[in-house]
Amino acid sequence: SHFPKDFTKTMGRRSGLGMNEFELSKNEQLTDYVVANLNKEPKFPYEDNSFDYVTCVVSVDYLNKPLEVFREVSRVLRPGGKFIISQSNRCFPTKAIQIWLQTNDLEHVFIIGSYFHYSGGFKPAEAIDISPRVS
Repeated sequence: SHFPKDFTKTMGRRSGLGMNEFELSKNEQLTDYVVANLNKEPKFPYEDNSFDYVTCVVSVDYLNKPLEVFREVSRVLRPGGKFIISQSNRCFPTKAIQIWLQTNDLEHVFIIGSYFHYSGGFKPAEAIDISPRVS
């Protein structure tokens, strides 16, 4: 998992949603998981207003229906909830959407920002660079 080690002590339900059942089943930080391909069916199997936080870890560049997925995130978030996306400057080119491959890291921030904007249901997005700094 990409979460801090103490995550299991500080957070309640931690549900995983992804395509790789083996990886999901081995993630000790999850309380439950659902195997799903959001590129085929961009629907979350969760009730409205079920989560305080939703994270998307280094996979936003693979979504071929990002607005539908972002609308689903908005639906399952409780009022005041946060959608946290982490991205990398690396990807699997055979899986990434074409616009991602034709743009740079800064432009990726704007692509993600447009997903928040055009999907509706979110306040303006904030981007924070937490890249390691080389001295």
